Amino acid sequence: MRKFLAVLLSMMVFASLAMLPASAEEAVTMDTIKLGFIHVSDPSDMGYTYNHDLGTQHMKEALGLRDDQIVNKYNVPEDNACADAIQELLDDGCNIIFGTSFGFENYMLAAAAENPDVEFCHATGFQAAGSGLANMHNYFGKIFQARYLSGIVAGLKSLEIGNNQLGYVAAMPFAEVISGYTSFYLGAKSVNPDVTMKVGYTNSWNDPIMEAQVAKSLIDAGCGIISQHCDSTAPATTAEASGAFHVGYNSSMIAVAPNASLTSAVWDWSKYLVFAVETYLAGEPIPTDWAGDLESGMCMLSDLNTAIVAEGTAEAVEAAKAAIISGDLKVFAGPLSGSGTNFDGSTATIELAAGESFDESGTASAPSWNYIIDGVEIVQ
Repeated sequence: MRKFLAVLLSMMVFASLAMLPASAEEAVTMDTIKLGFIHVSDPSDMGYTYNHDLGTQHMKEALGLRDDQIVNKYNVPEDNACADAIQELLDDGCNIIFGTSFGFENYMLAAAAENPDVEFCHATGFQAAGSGLANMHNYFGKIFQARYLSGIVAGLKSLEIGNNQLGYVAAMPFAEVISGYTSFYLGAKSVNPDVTMKVGYTNSWNDPIMEAQVAKSLIDAGCGIISQHCDSTAPATTAEASGAFHVGYNSSMIAVAPNASLTSAVWDWSKYLVFAVETYLAGEPIPTDWAGDLESGMCMLSDLNTAIVAEGTAEAVEAAKAAIISGDLKVFAGPLSGSGTNFDGSTATIELAAGESFDESGTASAPSWNYIIDGVEIVQ
């Protein structure tokens, strides 16, 4: 009889425990959270993935995370390999998965739909808001503000060297890239009204050989200063070898091109990563769209190459930065007009009158400026 009662009591205890909510010990904490990252290249590119990985390291330090709480998937193509990488991160028990390349978005959307208990955060994308998925998020930053400042650096240098022709090595004909080179050009034009700019596309996010070729063709076409939206340092080293000047992206490139690289528009991705992790652990919803800016430190300029920048550059940059942060200076401000092509092939146009401005990344995190303006020539 005692044996029967003991078994019955054990069964009742087990059943009651099964009905209880997860204990505090079982809840995800800062000590148990696991984060997955999917990258299109690896940190050796010294550009895009390097910058994202640097953000991960800063987040790890800021939150006191261990190495085994972070799982990186590098050199993942924007195809079904992304789905495989996501599944591996799910199998590893990741609570939040960050995808850092534009072409990962559809794979993350599919995974988010199938795994509602995991958070999916995608940089540069635009589909989270329309997906209806509470666990799908887009994040980016107002890098166009830093691009504008970098354009001021280039514009002042163009005045100094007496060459009004800028060049730009661009990855893809997408809004993210077009927004970047337009804001760079507008910054240069704000200090040198006579500048024009030639843009050459590589049609790849990370192809150092093609980036070098496009950079060289722009320099050969008379561009005295080139900038870039592509992943490697090839445009910087090409400018150095060709006697031109350069404005970089994602990382300071002064070390590889000390006589050419003036500055770079750079990111601190940890601003979002820390925010997303802390929001998740607080039991609060991660915003569907999030975009940091100059004021938050998400976007900024790297150090100026004081040995070669034009006189007065630091002061001009600081004045423009303060005006952007205060709201007195709008990057995409009228009078301004342009036209471009939407993803569906239709024509996109915009006409901003004096006093009007385009609120880039104001509601959706992803850039949406998709217009080619006067003074910008697509040559490749």
